[in-house]
Amino acid sequence: MTLGPWWASCGYAWRTGSGPLVNRLHRLVDAAGSVRPLLTRSRDARGGLPLAYAGHGDGLRYLLPFLEERREGATVARHRGRVTWRDLASGRAAPDAGLIAVGCSAGRAAALPAAGSLVLPFRLSLVVPVDEGVEAVRRRVSRKDRQQYARERERRAWTVEQGTADADFAFFYRRMHRPTMRRRHGESARSESPAVAYHCLFRHGALLFLREGGERVAGMLCRYEPAARTLVIRLAGVLDGAESHYRSSAYLGMYVGVLEWAARQGLRAVNLSGCEPFLSKGIFQYKRKLHPEVSLPGDHFGGKRVWLRIQRDSGPLRDFLVANPAVTIDAAGRLHATYFHDAARPARTDLQWRTPGIADRRLIDLDDFMAAAPTTPHAMA
Repeated sequence: MTLGPWWASCGYAWRTGSGPLVNRLHRLVDAAGSVRPLLTRSRDARGGLPLAYAGHGDGLRYLLPFLEERREGATVARHRGRVTWRDLASGRAAPDAGLIAVGCSAGRAAALPAAGSLVLPFRLSLVVPVDEGVEAVRRRVSRKDRQQYARERERRAWTVEQGTADADFAFFYRRMHRPTMRRRHGESARSESPAVAYHCLFRHGALLFLREGGERVAGMLCRYEPAARTLVIRLAGVLDGAESHYRSSAYLGMYVGVLEWAARQGLRAVNLSGCEPFLSKGIFQYKRKLHPEVSLPGDHFGGKRVWLRIQRDSGPLRDFLVANPAVTIDAAGRLHATYFHDAARPARTDLQWRTPGIADRRLIDLDDFMAAAPTTPHAMA
């Protein structure tokens, strides 16, 4: 193996590996980097909801961009500096922030103040068992979506094929994945480089295409994990990133097609990849249609938590909390769908939570929550 593929494989193993050695090394690196955690303050154009994030660097790639996306007003400035854990716990680290998120170990999160705070998984893993066969896979899809899938599959002559040539990989990456990420996520898009995608995914997995009337309209590049007999969906896209393929349900057809393909190969499960622990995350709501089993990831993210703390009560903060129900985790490791509400803001129960792995739904009255929190009251909007 030349240096390029070797380096790509090392980087991929470090970021996604789930073995005990990789997880142990991550814990050592995380412990060294958390002596004086880096704090990032984020300000929006309106100044309505200043945010702050501290702790594990992965939060700057995953969590903080999501929080910024979900508040009103574009992000106009970020400021960074080192802080102490004592200042984070007391609120002195970012006194102007309405909400602060801290990425840390499970032990650290449990030791931080509980008043006015929530503990969330750092990320969620979404896995669909497929070892009971194709019909069982189809039954996991909600009745409405299952019926729509059956109609569309027949009407559009959907078929799933595997691409094995280098030209197939190039077509997927250049014509599907890259334009889809660019169109849907712009500058905030997260992906793998062509070298990593080729050497770590294509050469060690399966590239599957959805054909519609003979034309490839969607694709997914998956990694095969033989020890777990699991297919992990890593990269996806539709032809030229066209919105028309989303509207035609081709993306849902691609997901179901991959699940059926994996079932026919005798695999145990398909990992739909992870997401942030919020019910308002679009990809969570989309993948929930397949009724995946929600759990902590098997990689280094599984031992990480997010300590989410209220620092200043305000109308924009309450709007944000109500609009973004969280998946929280208790001391026993159970996951809960947690909704906020108050007299003026009903709980967003239209954001569905029911899927295996989430134990129940919890409703929290903001007035009670804020009364217990060490916050500075501001005028309510």
